[in-house]
Amino acid sequence: MRALLQRVSRAAVRVGDETVASIGHGLVVLLGVGHDDDESIAESLARRVSELRIFEDADGRTNRSILDVGGAAIVVSQFTLYADTSRGRRPGFTNAAAPEAADRIYRRFAEALRAAGVGDVQTGRFGAEMAVELVNDGPFTIWLDTAER
Repeated sequence: MRALLQRVSRAAVRVGDETVASIGHGLVVLLGVGHDDDESIAESLARRVSELRIFEDADGRTNRSILDVGGAAIVVSQFTLYADTSRGRRPGFTNAAAPEAADRIYRRFAEALRAAGVGDVQTGRFGAEMAVELVNDGPFTIWLDTAER
């Protein structure tokens, strides 16, 4: 799995004219699912995300997790994180999981974030054209790839 985490002061996801998710302080997690990913990998990544110390403490150091600050999260499925740009000018997406598997694992990741203690976990709409708006706090952006562990 691949996750792009963005620490935000606020964020929202719209599908057409409908706002499907909206948070204040927390994380936007753009999540890509690959062929070899499964529910156990989703659960492990969710634990890692929930415990990652990327929020500032009283001294301005990144010593606090989303759990410590009571932050919220929006999880957005993003198969384009598996784009292969090695040939030509058009990216290929054959490394991304099939939609049925990706949707199941994406939902498991969001459930695992909730189970880890993140109180407000919202999601985009799988497979939909979405407008993701966010104010990156920092800016602070982290790339996680479970294949690199």
